[in-house]
Formats: sequence, structure tokens, C-alpha cells
Amino acid sequence: MNNNDELNLDRPLIGWYGDDFTGAAAVMEALTFGGFPSVLFRQLPTPAQMEKFKDMRGIGIAGIARAMPPQWMDEHLPPIYAFLDELGVPVLHYKTCSTLDSSPETGSIGRAIELGLQQRSSRWVPMLVAAPAIRRFQAFGHLFAAAGEAVYRLDRHPVMSCHPSTPMHESDVCKHLQAQTDLPMGLIDVEQLQTEAGADDALMQRGQAQVISLDTVDDKTLLACGRLIWNNRGDGLFAAGSQGIEYALVRYWQELLNNQEVATDIGGAESVDQLLIVSGSVSAGTAEQIEHARGCGAVGVPIPPEMAFAVADERESLMQVLTVQVLDTLETGQDVALYSAMGPDDPAVAGFNQLLSESSLDVHQATQQLGAATGEILRRVLDVHPMKRVAVCGGDTSGHVMNVLDIFAFTALAAVVPGGSLVRAHSDNPAFDGLQLTLKGGQMGPVDFFQRIKIGSSD
Repeated sequence: MNNNDELNLDRPLIGWYGDDFTGAAAVMEALTFGGFPSVLFRQLPTPAQMEKFKDMRGIGIAGIARAMPPQWMDEHLPPIYAFLDELGVPVLHYKTCSTLDSSPETGSIGRAIELGLQQRSSRWVPMLVAAPAIRRFQAFGHLFAAAGEAVYRLDRHPVMSCHPSTPMHESDVCKHLQAQTDLPMGLIDVEQLQTEAGADDALMQRGQAQVISLDTVDDKTLLACGRLIWNNRGDGLFAAGSQGIEYALVRYWQELLNNQEVATDIGGAESVDQLLIVSGSVSAGTAEQIEHARGCGAVGVPIPPEMAFAVADERESLMQVLTVQVLDTLETGQDVALYSAMGPDDPAVAGFNQLLSESSLDVHQATQQLGAATGEILRRVLDVHPMKRVAVCGGDTSGHVMNVLDIFAFTALAAVVPGGSLVRAHSDNPAFDGLQLTLKGGQMGPVDFFQRIKIGSSD
């Protein structure tokens, strides 16, 4: 069945759950800066919190599923899906990383889709991972991602092919997901998307395939995917993929409205005198960005890997030392980068793995403890030395850090870099309300990312 093109701007159009905080924020960015104001909640909101954002066209919940096992998903995803489904949104979206970070054991996208279909019996599940705006492309089922100036097939990507927790050895999206679920899959490729009839026929002739991977390489195919998804949403659609879902829908919605009824300029952000960087990413890209920031005067403060395994008293001692070190440096007026590793070759990574092999903790517990401790250090720093702007790097880290702070929601503030723009925190605690943040995935952004965030501009 093909829906008409109706676009009701008096109700939410989409609800999403982000499998990490950075990705969840990227969805909000794509919607808001595309003209459809949206809000991202840190957890299921109260009725009073929902009332504050009753005019939003997109409602999101940020999570940490990317770093968690299927058993965790079984417990935590159903109530979130139920909440979003009960909003009556036409599209319910499980947001994945744009580099498909997942495995059967960690961040299983397949399991997330299965749980979504238990809540909403969608006739088909569009799987759109590519997003040309952030240099992610899919052609004939294979995913490609940029690294620096070059674009690589995912299984040959210099970062993702050797990712520390979910190394990507398969670029075919369907083949990758088939290790995580038995749901039948299909593909609508770049050639079929060249015409509306071709795309519609491909969807109608999908046979038993339920999860449909969608190619996207440029604006034309992005628009085609948006049209296909929106006009085949039925009585309620469950979708999976990156913020490419939102980029595609926004592109089509703007065409439906002839770009006349959406306001894409929501203001901006001024330059700040000081920036605090908090990173749990082991990406080489983030390491280069931190090194660039240090070259511009920032002081690096490494978090020892022992933090992830320390017992209570030892952990408290480490947090106190690092908190004082960060505060003392901030008092000099310098920027600070608090980080757990400078790329995958940092000895801290090998140290973490060695300690993990000797510990009773599993990797999920260890990374959660490290992230929570990092968040606690940030909270203590902000209590003593209020900051206007903070950059948090690493999808998993962002989730654990944000869960420590008294923040219940985020709204988009300024478009700086696609996938890494500035957001405004909303809190009942005056110390955190209005805090400006960027929540950046490890691979996102140019080498001068932190300087752009500091000045609040993409220039």
C-alpha cells in the first residue's frame, strides 16, 4: 500500500532511539537544521518534561545499546520502543552508527530490529546506513566511509576494519546483519533508485524480504529513499539505520513543502574563551584532533587504564587527582583535553586489554566504569569551574558521561560540523542548564574540529 504525501506538521513526525549518544544527537541535528525542530531526551521523559517540548516534530531517546549485549537490549529496549510507538509517530527509528558498528555479541542491530518488530508490526524495515552529508555511501549493498580525504570500502577502512570492539570485516550490509538475525533481507540498489517506478517496483517485488537495505550515493538517491520510506510507511513504520534516515526524510519533506514552510536558521553560537574536551574514543581521527588542539595550546590530561578496573577507594583517589589536575590547568586559562587514549596504538589501549584479561570484569562492565568515572570527573570540574562549552568524544563515552550529569534533554544549537554540532543542555540543575555541548563520534569531524567548536563556526 502506498500512502499519500500528507505531511502533518501539528504532530511529531518521527521518534528515534540512538544506540549511542553521539548518534542520537546527530539525528536531532539533521532534523532541526533541516527545518523540523526536535528534542533528544537522556532517558524516558516525564509528562512535565514532554510538555516543555510539545511542539517538537521529532522526539528522541539517547542510549548506550551499541556497547551492550543482546540480553541488555531485551531488558531495556522494549519500554523505549513502547513509549515512542505510543506517541503515534509515523516512523519509529532505531538509530545505528553510520559505520554499522555492531556484532552478534555487542550492539546487535539484528536483535534491535527483532525487538522493534515485536512492538510495531511494520510491513517492511528500511535499512539506510549511508549519509552522503557525512561522507558515508552505499552502492550495490556495500558500505563505504571516508577517512581523511579518501573513501574506503568498510572492510578496508583504516579505522573500522580494526575497531577495538567491533572490527568490520564485511562491507555488505545484509551479509553483516545476517550474522545477527534470521530476518529475511533484500536490497534496493542505486540503479533501481534512479526512477520512482524502479524503486516502487523493487519494493513491491521484495518477496519474503523484510529488512530492505537501501543504497544512497548522492542527493538524487537520498531523495529517492526519503520518498520511498515516507510514501510506504503504512500505518506505522519501523526503520533502522544512521541519520541517513532523517537526511532522506527531511530532503523529501522539504520538497513536499516546496521549502516554504520550514525554517532552517535557528541561530548560532558565539566564540568562547575556553573549551574542555573529554574523550573516551580510541579513534585515530579523534587522536589527530586532540593533537591539533594541543598544538593550539590545549593541555592533555590522560586517564590511566587502571580507572576502568579500580575498586572504590582506588577509583576515588584517581578521580580526585585527575579532577585537581584539570581544575588547576583550567585556572590558567588554557583549554584542557581529558582523554583515555590517543588512538588505537596508544600504550593505554594495550594496558587496558592486559588489565581486562586479569580482571573479573567483562569489557562492558569495564568500559561502563571508565565512562562513569570520566563523567564524575566532569561533573566535579563543572561544579567548581563552570564552563560554557564542553566537547565530549566517543559514542559509548558520551552515554556514560551524560548519565552522570543532571541533564534531562538536549536541543540543537548551532550547525558546526555535520554529525558534530553544538547542542544545548536542559536541566533542573542551574549548574548544567544551558551548558553547550558537542557529542562527537570517534570518526567524525575534520582535524581542526575542536577549534571550530570553540569558535562556534564551521569556518
